[in-house]
Amino acid sequence: MTFLVTAGPTREPLDPVRFISNRSSGKMGYAIAAAALEAGHQVTLISGPVCIAPPQGAELIRVTTADEMADAVQTRMDTGCDVFVMCAAVADFKPREVRPLKIKKSEGLASIELVPTRDILATAALPRERRVIICGFAAETNDLAENAQKKLREKRCDLICANDITRMDTGFDADQNEFTIFFRDGSQRHLERASKIELARELLKIFMVIAEKH
Repeated sequence: MTFLVTAGPTREPLDPVRFISNRSSGKMGYAIAAAALEAGHQVTLISGPVCIAPPQGAELIRVTTADEMADAVQTRMDTGCDVFVMCAAVADFKPREVRPLKIKKSEGLASIELVPTRDILATAALPRERRVIICGFAAETNDLAENAQKKLREKRCDLICANDITRMDTGFDADQNEFTIFFRDGSQRHLERASKIELARELLKIFMVIAEKH
């Protein structure tokens, strides 16, 4: 099977040296890519800026902004994939204006006008000739189940992995994770705290079950 995996944060520039971003390390997405390769699948990994080495054998596409990631995803969708895992923590907003020169401290900055970034999951054009399994991720600070299920419905996912990012021992920038998977049919499954590669292997098993049903 062919996997398309996104990982890491995006950076939305304000000027040549400053940007808006988030705490994503890319470790979960890289673990999913590694698990897929380990199982003998073909993997394209679209990665935002991270400080970890990519898994050997993956086709790596490096991007910086949400727009660049959206374009890279669509290009790969056009060539085809069987499983799309949207694990990247894409910035929800970007500055309306990107200054061409560094903003000096003495100049000051009273406010930053923000506009929404492209919603990659909601807007990606899926290939008509093949069925793509879509897995999303929801990093939440509150109302985890409600927010994850809303995202599952709105973004055409087959399943969505929701984790509580208020914890310091799992999630962003941690080596371990713990999340609840919500499925399109209304069922759910909780994966207890474990290393990200162990959880990635469990996800691979779930993808294979879904693929068999298709």
